[in-house]
Amino acid sequence: MPSRRYPLLPLASVLVVATGAAHADEGMWTFDNFPSELARQRYGVAIDSDWLEKVRLGTVRLSGCTASFVSPNGLILTNHHCVASCLAQNSTRESSLIDTGFISAGREQELDCPTQIADVLEKLENVTTKVQEATRGLAERDANERRRQTLTELEIACESTSRTSGNPLKCEAVTLYGGGQYWLYQYRRYDDVRLVFAPENGIAAFGGDPDNFQFPRWCLDFSLLRAYENGRPAATPHLSIDFDGPAPGDPVFVSGHPGSTDRQLTVAELKSLRDRELPPTLLRASELRGRYIQFAKTGEQADRIVQDALFGLENSLKVQRKQLDALLDDGLMAAKQQAESELRASVARNRALAAEIGDPWQRIEQALAVEAARRLPYEYLEGGVGFNSRLARYARTLVRAAAERPKPNAERLREYTDGFLPRIEQQLGAPVPIYPELERLTLSFSLERMREWLGPDAPIVQRMLTAETPDEVAARLVGGSRLADPAFRMQLWNGGQAAIDASTDPFIVLARSLDAEARELRKWHEDEVEAVVEAAHEQIARARFETLGTSVYPDATFTLRLNFGSVQGWNENGAPVAPFTRLGRMFERATGQPPFRVPASWEQAKASLDLSTPFNLSTNSDIVGGNSGSPLIAADGRIVGLLFDGNIHSISGAYWFDVEKNRAVAVHPAIIREALTKVYKTAPLIEELGLAD
Repeated sequence: MPSRRYPLLPLASVLVVATGAAHADEGMWTFDNFPSELARQRYGVAIDSDWLEKVRLGTVRLSGCTASFVSPNGLILTNHHCVASCLAQNSTRESSLIDTGFISAGREQELDCPTQIADVLEKLENVTTKVQEATRGLAERDANERRRQTLTELEIACESTSRTSGNPLKCEAVTLYGGGQYWLYQYRRYDDVRLVFAPENGIAAFGGDPDNFQFPRWCLDFSLLRAYENGRPAATPHLSIDFDGPAPGDPVFVSGHPGSTDRQLTVAELKSLRDRELPPTLLRASELRGRYIQFAKTGEQADRIVQDALFGLENSLKVQRKQLDALLDDGLMAAKQQAESELRASVARNRALAAEIGDPWQRIEQALAVEAARRLPYEYLEGGVGFNSRLARYARTLVRAAAERPKPNAERLREYTDGFLPRIEQQLGAPVPIYPELERLTLSFSLERMREWLGPDAPIVQRMLTAETPDEVAARLVGGSRLADPAFRMQLWNGGQAAIDASTDPFIVLARSLDAEARELRKWHEDEVEAVVEAAHEQIARARFETLGTSVYPDATFTLRLNFGSVQGWNENGAPVAPFTRLGRMFERATGQPPFRVPASWEQAKASLDLSTPFNLSTNSDIVGGNSGSPLIAADGRIVGLLFDGNIHSISGAYWFDVEKNRAVAVHPAIIREALTKVYKTAPLIEELGLAD
């Protein structure tokens, strides 16, 4: 199924987004197909191949975020919230680096981020013809399996060739246009990433959840990492920073990795999201948020323990709530229906195409009806919704890996092929703190929801929750497990199937007992739903190509994209919203209580600060989740901002682009300069970034 994770046009304009070439400053363009001529016509800027290559090599993909190299010594600029996991992993019950921030006194004091990676896209190869030839003439199920095998084989061959050439790269198969194109994206990977600088959460996320997805904003949402290679700072191409930033109306470009959009989904798929997927997800998340908040109120340690998880959950809740609002807009859904009808009519007029592809929209509807019958068991068992626990996820990974690793690479589940194993091993071996009380809370909660949604007579519920309550099951599993110890996890990893079979760890025992049923549900979903939908999407993509070619951009897939736009505000309820905020207003908004409390470091430095310094800015850039940390780049190739959020209207960008109100929000580089030179006085960074007088 298409990914459905992240983040309003005037009604007439929705049709343009749905089926026509992009208008306004909409578009998440691949680097091989960037519309340079359109950018020249609209903004008078010349974007050539050298510019594109410099920006591509200076842009970094992190785990779930984007970043950029900003020095020749591997220094990486990204958001504070993109390093929150690293801060949490280096925190304790007694002290939270999320609260206090972190400043490295020198490179030898930089902190390891044990689960972080940094990828740079070095090469792109179009392999569409190879994939299509491998699946031509096969039935949907067989084609789906052969497609997966072919993509794995292409990844293997790509990585083997790169190693032979002396330039080892991480090769990933990328699906674009819903199966209309297949590419191999080849990355240089840095798996030794260390934390250099992070401000206090009080200034990085000033305004907290009330201000999230709002503007005006005053968030110093930036941090610095460093990539290492062979124990030394990596030698990296980089982008320089223009600390004076942009002016209103200036053209700007966003280079980043937008996570997921669903702008090319069919009406049936959008309705399935609206009616079947988002409502129960929001219900679960809302209740879990309440439990997190109550847990945090039990003491200072509990508040620190749950801080990172609560932030992520609150952010997801707001995104999903606004996505549901967008899908409940009857006018926009009607416009999407009209656009789809027009595309189907164009297919009907092309008799040869119609005879070849038939009615893929109807086949998707039929597949979604099949999915509905077993959706809940699939989500709760194979999807892991019923077992919300880091320890349970470790156990699932270890049990699955032991079974998959002995198989030929092309026959494994995709996430256990050789290309993914080093990353799995890194995560299993990382010394990440695990708090039993939080594990019990999330696991017990998810077991309760499984009993509620599957019903007390479901076989899995009867096996697990007849003799024990969810609280008792969670206490027994968490209390009896050794999986919180990375050394123990690595023993099981290295011991393979024999070690897994012999293990009496309660989470491993549970994962073993669930695996056969979960695999059966996965196979059903792949054969009866995914195979049908993926084949239908390929055929719909062909219909779009017949009409539009590649004059439209593909949905976001957490792969590198480039967007162009300009610095601008918008009108809200008849009043203009200016595109810049200033430092002085933050102090005026401060209440002395979280989330509007200014950290002591800033209060102490206030007399030396220039209160007119630009703080945050807004642009009409087309971004979604995954773009966090993306550099905002001027036409001269210099960084003039750091993307960290969108306004509330941007969330509907998962499905369509609002020309009038969709805005991205960035940290202005001038406030970064003010912070480093006057508040934190970080001499090594000041020199490395060229800020020394």
